[in-house]
Amino acid sequence: MKKLNRFIAIGSSFLIFLMVGCSQFEDINTNPDATTTVSASLLCTKVVLRTCVYSGDAKSFISANALPKYVGYANEGQMETQYNKLGSSSFGAMTILPNIDQMLESAKGSVLEDSYKGVAKFARAYMFFRLTMEMGDIPYSETGKGEIGLFKPKYDSQEEIFIDILDELKEADQYFANGRTFTGDPTPYAGNPVKWRKATNALALKILMTLSKKENVASLDIKNRFAEIVASGNLLESSTGYFGLAYSTQNKHPLSGTSNLFTSRTIISSLLMDNLKKLNDRRLFYYAEPAAAKISAGKAQSDTAAYVGVDVSMDYAAMNAGHSANKYSLLNKRYLTEAACEPRMLLTYGEQQLILAEARVRGWITTETAQTYYQQGVKSALAAIMATKSTYAHTKPIDQTYIDNYFTGEAAFKTSVDDQLKQIWMQRYFLNFMQDAEYSYFEYRRNAYPVFPINPATNLNENNKFGLPLRWTYPNSETDYNRDNLIEALNRQFDGYDEINKVMWILK
Repeated sequence: MKKLNRFIAIGSSFLIFLMVGCSQFEDINTNPDATTTVSASLLCTKVVLRTCVYSGDAKSFISANALPKYVGYANEGQMETQYNKLGSSSFGAMTILPNIDQMLESAKGSVLEDSYKGVAKFARAYMFFRLTMEMGDIPYSETGKGEIGLFKPKYDSQEEIFIDILDELKEADQYFANGRTFTGDPTPYAGNPVKWRKATNALALKILMTLSKKENVASLDIKNRFAEIVASGNLLESSTGYFGLAYSTQNKHPLSGTSNLFTSRTIISSLLMDNLKKLNDRRLFYYAEPAAAKISAGKAQSDTAAYVGVDVSMDYAAMNAGHSANKYSLLNKRYLTEAACEPRMLLTYGEQQLILAEARVRGWITTETAQTYYQQGVKSALAAIMATKSTYAHTKPIDQTYIDNYFTGEAAFKTSVDDQLKQIWMQRYFLNFMQDAEYSYFEYRRNAYPVFPINPATNLNENNKFGLPLRWTYPNSETDYNRDNLIEALNRQFDGYDEINKVMWILK
């Protein structure tokens, strides 16, 4: 018995030794400088990049610019968006929500909590805005709740979504007003809450103008919301800079390094080119290359007659033949060769001022004149192009003298309301070239301007040969994983049919 007790005692001591030893081993081998949780700063970087980075490849970038008729595409198969074919969209952008929640959890109780709350509200609003603009009603209020077992979120109405995202931006404005400079911001704002606040309000104005067809809907209170933001004075200034990302050798432009690939067959549309020529707008020389056939015929690269656009609705084989004969102007080489040909600008002072010009024409605000806002917006947009390398301007660079004398002839601000609106819309169309091209498609849906070429003989919009599609369809995965809520949303909006020509609420 004593021998047994002795073995038990020894065994117990050995177990205690192992337990203590393992604990000490873990203590010894745990790096005291390593983080066991991800910091709010690192999560903020992830959230902002997901908001700002163009996520597709070079070909999808060209495709995005083909939809709003900026470019045509030759020699490597017909590009569907050029001929008005849309497929299904994706809810993949919603995967940002867990990162936002983690960022807020990590920032809780810190002196930077308000700033990170502002980023969270901004990123949510931006993401849901883009998704509802693509599809219509989408899951919103019940998203990101998988941890509590809610895997099949309902679809909120587009009206409810817009009310809520505008409220989120109003909250973001106040968070940034109380915020401090924060880390983890990869944009040129470098965590400056004052600049983020201005960008937040610029986004709110952009969304409100997108809703112009609903300006008399009481629940949205569009005109009062717009005027209130303008009256606050917390808007982008010419010195604020753009909201977006600077390209570099580490973060290259999507088209950089593709000069010998398919992107070199990208043709500038006659819609874009002819309107630039009409205004004597030197952005023509920064956007396009002269047609090789015109140069061979003796035209100078500085002569606008050397630049020939393509009717992007023409028969593909005919366009391809014209391209092979060097008849058309191709995309400016700076996009294909420079790592940082221009930054990715999602919100700018120039576009904001053009939005203010439209609001002034519409009578939503009474500050300044529409002409003043218009000229401020155009000058800023021209200055942004002036900042790029003039070596790609074909001896016709934009300089300050040119900018100061831009507003003559057709570029002078018109007198009739209809002409003024068209001028403003055209300038927004110009500045979104190779930037936020999808938004130019959204604007066309709102204004039917500029007038896109539509050829029923080539149009791939099978159910409306005389028009553009109005939306992307819902993700195919929703049929498998959220079918009941999808069916309810389709019945509510589109008579039960998920189709690209169905008219979403904001367009009615």
